[in-house]
Amino acid sequence: MRATATEWLELADKVYHYRRDRLDAEDLRNLQTHTAKLRGLLHEKADRMKLKLGVEALESVLRQVGGTHYPKSSLVENVEFFLVAAIVILGFRAFFIQPFKIPTNSMWPSYYGMTAETFKPNEETPGAIARAFRFVAFGAQRREVIAPTSGTVSTDFLENGDLAYTLKPGRSWMVFPTTVREYTFYVNDEPVSITVPQDFQGVDQSVRETFFGGDDGFADHLAQLSRSGGKFERHVKEVIAGSGRGVRVTRLPLAQKAAQGDRLLSFDILTGDQLFVDRMSYHFMRPKVGQGFVFRTGAIDSIYMRDRISGQPIDQYYIKRLVGVPGDTLEIKDSRLYRNGQPITGSAAFEKNANQEDGYVGYRNELGLDVAKTMTVPAGHFMALGDNSANSQDSRYWGYVPQSEVVGRPLLIYYPFTKRWGPTR
Repeated sequence: MRATATEWLELADKVYHYRRDRLDAEDLRNLQTHTAKLRGLLHEKADRMKLKLGVEALESVLRQVGGTHYPKSSLVENVEFFLVAAIVILGFRAFFIQPFKIPTNSMWPSYYGMTAETFKPNEETPGAIARAFRFVAFGAQRREVIAPTSGTVSTDFLENGDLAYTLKPGRSWMVFPTTVREYTFYVNDEPVSITVPQDFQGVDQSVRETFFGGDDGFADHLAQLSRSGGKFERHVKEVIAGSGRGVRVTRLPLAQKAAQGDRLLSFDILTGDQLFVDRMSYHFMRPKVGQGFVFRTGAIDSIYMRDRISGQPIDQYYIKRLVGVPGDTLEIKDSRLYRNGQPITGSAAFEKNANQEDGYVGYRNELGLDVAKTMTVPAGHFMALGDNSANSQDSRYWGYVPQSEVVGRPLLIYYPFTKRWGPTR
């Protein structure tokens, strides 16, 4: 009864604040009097019957003066609560802290992107309980290709040897609209498809590990096909579902035999590190060399900022490490990054890359920072490189980050629950 009384007092306060300018003096006095009486009974810890009479007296007044706030509606109260909560969360996300998911391994081993854990056709895969645990702990999501019939397995390849795919509408968590990649395999020309997130780039590696034992085996397979002099089907594959646009592909065999129901390809997509990003600090202080650095790519005009299949501009959030501010000159020599003629400092990742230790592979000479080349950061821009220099498209490829596109710096990894969980490096 005390809980019920408290709820009616909350409603009485709400009516008072919303409607006191519309009530006459007598109604306002009655509302205040009965509210005070019930509040006094609560304070005195009155018995159940006295509280019940106090609630009924206050309810009688509210019925007369409450307007649209009476009768009391829990549905309306809940809708208001969640609406206000959503506004607060969206405002907090827009101005203070934003969640961010690492899409690729360009910052490995500082941060992990989405990766594929491949299961060979005859390998036992995790059971239902293990899959549930892996989903909760690591965000692992299974993808499998099952042979729809018996025969030769093939798929489409681009001219550079990568698997061809189609971009199509999809759903994230079965609710939110998104874009996915669809990869199609053929068993005796009967298609079977899987979809993966647009940012996920692990299908090629999973196919090479499953069918050829790795990159070397795939290269040998292509060489054998070339020596065989066979004629392979070449056609145009649609790159964006429903667009009519296409790219030229070649259909090549992956395996000569498959039986109906065979598991041709199986892998788990392990989620990339998910971070909280500080959006506020850079409004008051200048970004520092060595910090993790989150920015948006939409304003970067480069062929390297376009989807390799569709040619569409990539407008996403990226994370790299800040290596240069306006006026800095950058250079790479023997795996070490130099800033203004001196070995760069400001992050442990710089030294680990220079010494190629703890998984850091060293900085690589590429394009803008090829051997004997330098890059000087112009005004109003920043320069960003990935820690995984051998597998990172960064400022060496697409140039500089406009100051207007800077989002913030990473604070902590909140998911998945691995040894990297906690404050960022």
